[in-house]
Amino acid sequence: MGYFSGKNIFLTGASSGIGEALAIALGNKGAAVGMVARRKEMLAEVAKRIVSTGGEARVYAIDVTDAEAVFEAAKLFSSEFGSIDILIANAGIGGNNKETRSLIPEAVKKVIDINLLGAVNSVSAVLPGMIERKSGQLVAISSLAGVRGLPKSAAYSASKAGMTAFFESVRLDTLGKGIDVTIIQPGFIRTPLTSGRSSKMPFLMELEDAIPLFLSAISRKKKFASFPWQLASIVRLAKVFPAGIYDRIAGKARYRE
Repeated sequence: MGYFSGKNIFLTGASSGIGEALAIALGNKGAAVGMVARRKEMLAEVAKRIVSTGGEARVYAIDVTDAEAVFEAAKLFSSEFGSIDILIANAGIGGNNKETRSLIPEAVKKVIDINLLGAVNSVSAVLPGMIERKSGQLVAISSLAGVRGLPKSAAYSASKAGMTAFFESVRLDTLGKGIDVTIIQPGFIRTPLTSGRSSKMPFLMELEDAIPLFLSAISRKKKFASFPWQLASIVRLAKVFPAGIYDRIAGKARYRE
């Protein structure tokens, strides 16, 4: 079954959207999947689908902002299966609500806590074991929204920019220690996170089209992967725009509405 067969994968945000689809795809490819999310019933349904096709799945209904709970879940999964080969830090929220857009501190903090510190907690829980074995892969599900600031996205863009920088720093800190770090920056994908928006999202991808790109980036151990290529190319170009030009173009965007 290729790269994922026999791998033990610890996946956060596994109850819906990208995480759910990744969990099922990985289970079908022969991986044992430790699934983390807050919604136990939804996790159980995903696990049932994996097991029904002969895969291995374990459910950990915890909050990624609880560092101790994440550590204990990783310890349980590792103890049962022998190790954690791959961490996929995917848990995240969009913060697309009035309170977050109005920069209410507690609302912004919630986005940062889940998207960024949840990933930090996950890395902290699994990295020491990987370093001890001199083998492992850390995968960040970041976003093209973290490359530059976007309208009505201050909290989300900040969390994803921080996530990208955090994982890149970890990659540098673990050079020569047998650790691979893959940072994936997708654009818009049709999931519950993007539902309910009235404005058109550029180059919107269907989930079933995006999952093979995630799996390819992970199996090839790419340092960075961005897609769809059309949007990724625009974002890379926008990165070098002077602030005045960027403001005039990006300031007109309405896709968070």
